[in-house]
Amino acid sequence: MTRTEDTASTGARAAAQSAASESAETQHIELEIGGMTCAACAQRIEKKLNKLDGVSATVNYATEKASITGGADVQELIAAVEKTGYTAQPPLAPEEEPTGGSVADKDLSRLRLRLVIASVLSIPVVLLAMLPALQFPYWAWVSLVLSLPVVLWAGWPFHRSAALNARRGAATMDTLISLGTLAALLWSLYAMLFGHAGDPHLRHEFVLFAEPYWVSGESMGSANVYFEVATAVTSFLLLGRYFEKRSKARAGQALRSLLTMGAKQVSVLRPRDSGAPEETRIPIKDLVVGDEFIVRPGEKIATDGVVVSGFSAVDMSMLTGESVPVEVAEGDRVIGATINESSRLRVRATGVGSDTQLAQMARMVEDAQSGKAEVQRLADRISGIFVPIVLVIAVVTLLAWLLLGAPAEVAFTAAVAVLIIACPCALGLATPTALLVGTGRGAQLGILIKGPEALESSRGIDVAVLDKTGTVTTGAMQVTALHSVGCTDTADGFDDLTVLRLSGALESSSEHPVARAVANAARESLGSRSGTLSVPEEFRNHQGYGVSGVVRGRSVLVGRRRFLEDQGIEVPAEVGGLLSYAESQGSTPVLVGIDGHFAGVVIVADTVKESAVGAVAQLKKLGMEPILLTGDNEGAARRVADAVGVHRVIAEALPGDKVRVIQQLQAEGQSVAMVGDGVNDAAALAQADLGLAMGTGTDVALDAADITVIRGDLRSVADAVQLSRRTLRTIRENLFWAFLYNTAAIPLAAVGLLNPMLAGLAMVLSSLSVVANSLRLRRYQGA
Repeated sequence: MTRTEDTASTGARAAAQSAASESAETQHIELEIGGMTCAACAQRIEKKLNKLDGVSATVNYATEKASITGGADVQELIAAVEKTGYTAQPPLAPEEEPTGGSVADKDLSRLRLRLVIASVLSIPVVLLAMLPALQFPYWAWVSLVLSLPVVLWAGWPFHRSAALNARRGAATMDTLISLGTLAALLWSLYAMLFGHAGDPHLRHEFVLFAEPYWVSGESMGSANVYFEVATAVTSFLLLGRYFEKRSKARAGQALRSLLTMGAKQVSVLRPRDSGAPEETRIPIKDLVVGDEFIVRPGEKIATDGVVVSGFSAVDMSMLTGESVPVEVAEGDRVIGATINESSRLRVRATGVGSDTQLAQMARMVEDAQSGKAEVQRLADRISGIFVPIVLVIAVVTLLAWLLLGAPAEVAFTAAVAVLIIACPCALGLATPTALLVGTGRGAQLGILIKGPEALESSRGIDVAVLDKTGTVTTGAMQVTALHSVGCTDTADGFDDLTVLRLSGALESSSEHPVARAVANAARESLGSRSGTLSVPEEFRNHQGYGVSGVVRGRSVLVGRRRFLEDQGIEVPAEVGGLLSYAESQGSTPVLVGIDGHFAGVVIVADTVKESAVGAVAQLKKLGMEPILLTGDNEGAARRVADAVGVHRVIAEALPGDKVRVIQQLQAEGQSVAMVGDGVNDAAALAQADLGLAMGTGTDVALDAADITVIRGDLRSVADAVQLSRRTLRTIRENLFWAFLYNTAAIPLAAVGLLNPMLAGLAMVLSSLSVVANSLRLRRYQGA
């Protein structure tokens, strides 16, 4: 090798290393994080990751994912997360997930098992402690046996979280739960082994106010057990944790639905030994750019591509929001996961896998979800101050009694009473009970509310952005008008029924959505959708133009104006204005010729839902400005907006445009609700402050939304917002009273006026008040 070659080689290697380094520095990595119990956990992991050289990381508690850019190795990132006490792994593709379910599903199942076992074991413990009539000999020892698995096994997530936080010098609500339940259990065990609580004939009597030590000079702390406090608190808090976890698990389905809604297999054309291409059925993952594949009527288009041959109507409503199927021919682009409606197509793949429009939409949904502000429950926010204060008060109470010369038993009894009275049982119930009642009542009204975040988002909504197709309109093509034209050289002329039934009979042989609308209208003119139309004696499909045939001995043509004129039928000049007006309104005009003469025009369009006008009025009454946002043209959008009373219209918006519209409104300081039903709305639903999906829409839209309106009735959107606001108000009332109870009772416990038994009773009473307040939501009747 010459010196020149060596220099060149060295330069090439240096350039390659530089490029590799630059690529490493700019790489994007995602990790699934496990073990987080609150937003503080996400903050700790984020801080740990950002301490690594060249790493910029954000951790989202809601999606349980870390988004990382920089040059760190994946294993190094995982090790950093594990050092903080959590787990991490790269996300699995949907097809790679274990057959037994995702990691989140397994975590939810384990939590459900803990909740069920804790509840079953806690019920007899609470009944034995609260009802003296049930207290048989050695009942306290039975309570001990039942309580140990509840507190130590079912409550393990709280103890583990408390231990992890203690290692970092932090305290959360889990710290208070762990200390309170363990203190109740250990003090009861001490009372049984070294006090009088182990007496076979122990009786628990309700004493509302214990006589303090500084009055009586005696302590009864070692004669009581508090197993019911430890088990009830554990069960109630597991209930709250379960509903929170379930809500988060369901939120993650949106991306999986997007990525799995496409075709699973494809009929690809591959050359054989003979040289002629033959159809071969292969998994979609084996398709590569440049492959040509076949799409039959009714099948999903496998991936993004260009039509090589064929002519058909493609239903793109799930992706674009267009209510009318788009006709495609040779050279036109098609999008994966859309549905071929009428004829066979041969398509060449131009994008596969992550390069498809479907995958890009999945990324938009994920970005919108990750960018959503994390709304923590009020209890978690206040606990940052409340928990350390309670711990300090408990320690001060212990030391103060000891310094005053009281026996250690008295001091410990008072300190335990402080911990137990402060243990947040009512706080744990405040959100899940209101959420249970509110969502249960919502389900009766056709409304599904996914979680507390949706409730908080509903509070300050200023703008309601409404998708058109399937939300304000029915989303199905229907005949909206019929204009027949009498003809002087025929004996009977062409009345409306003649034109409709002859054209409907001919169109019944076609699978085109417009043809189906005409055929359905013809059947309804016979009395019902099941009415029997005449069977055409002849039928021919003229791709892209129309259909022709013979019905009851009469020659019938149905299609575009040019089609009729090419067949020698003169279309009156005055019809041109009608056609232009219909098209400007987003309708589809279909011309009909009978026996060589022009017979009339059938107008087909997507129709407005009957409930839409009242629904828009209700939204305005709730203080929201309605905006119509659609992928359809300006004329169609304006026609619908005028019909329902919406003044602001944004038309011809692609999925990415819809997200940008939401972002623009938010940048203007508006709090935005998005109402939609299609895949094209999914990213916008996730981006909005409050996403509401119509239950008649796609699974992706339902998963991306915060609230689902099952019935597809737009009036239920106003009901959903109002019910959400009332449920949120109930949660806040519950939290207020729960905290008031805690803060008022703590001083009483500290000075010895409350023993732990009374603390347990007070805990139950406060919980009952929270439940009673939540049950008021059952009376909600709708907006």
